[in-house]
Amino acid sequence: MDKKIKIYIATHKKYKFPINEEIYKPIFVGREEKNYLSDTTGDNISNKNKNFCELTALYWLWKNDLKEDYLGLVHYRRYFNFKEKPKKHISSNELEYDNVKNIIKENLETKKYDIILPKKKKIYKAIDDHYKICHIEEDWNKLIEIILKKYPNYQDVIKKTLKNEELYAFNMFITSKDRFKNYMEWLFDILFEVEKNIVISDNNYQARVFGFMSERLFNLYIEANKLKVLEIPYTMLHDSKIDALKHYYFDWKGEVKNKIKKKFKK
Repeated sequence: MDKKIKIYIATHKKYKFPINEEIYKPIFVGREEKNYLSDTTGDNISNKNKNFCELTALYWLWKNDLKEDYLGLVHYRRYFNFKEKPKKHISSNELEYDNVKNIIKENLETKKYDIILPKKKKIYKAIDDHYKICHIEEDWNKLIEIILKKYPNYQDVIKKTLKNEELYAFNMFITSKDRFKNYMEWLFDILFEVEKNIVISDNNYQARVFGFMSERLFNLYIEANKLKVLEIPYTMLHDSKIDALKHYYFDWKGEVKNKIKKKFKK
């Protein structure tokens, strides 16, 4: 019997989504959109989207619609690229569909790997230092305090993982239903407790605090559970020359900034 597989696309606006609905399914976050799946029904935290970002979609899937044997999350413009020769930027009709099920079957169903993730992102600072520089240090300190209180066995994992200068980012993944449920229980147990113990910033960017935290927490969870990771490159989706030029520009700008950081890092 074939396993059920679905890769959900977290989105806050309409876009030219992948045409293969057997594999990909958009889920609108933070609001309802007619004729689309959204995170606003049933048991949900949709009204917290400005703080939890794409996690409101994950919470909804966990609580309301967990029918697949294997499921994943990507973003409306950022996808895994399963092609043999991946490109950084592609149009929606260039996405690989035919091989997705085979990759999952050969790697996850066989237990060769536990999870599919995008290739690690270099940040040129230790994960904990990077958060403190880019976000609110007091929030980070409270997060670590709560993790150690709830999960004291994570002490060594925290010391090891958070000194890395690269991380799995974007909250993108494909994994089994059981692994997904286990991660959701652990993740929201921590984040809901942090929510009770910090003051969320009025700054729109910093208000996305739990989305930022979860990217780092994912790396802790992976290390603590010794997950076998299959890394797949990610690609940015575009369907116009203007869209592509924007992405190329920001990629170039980001690469220049990272080279400067690497050169002058302490």
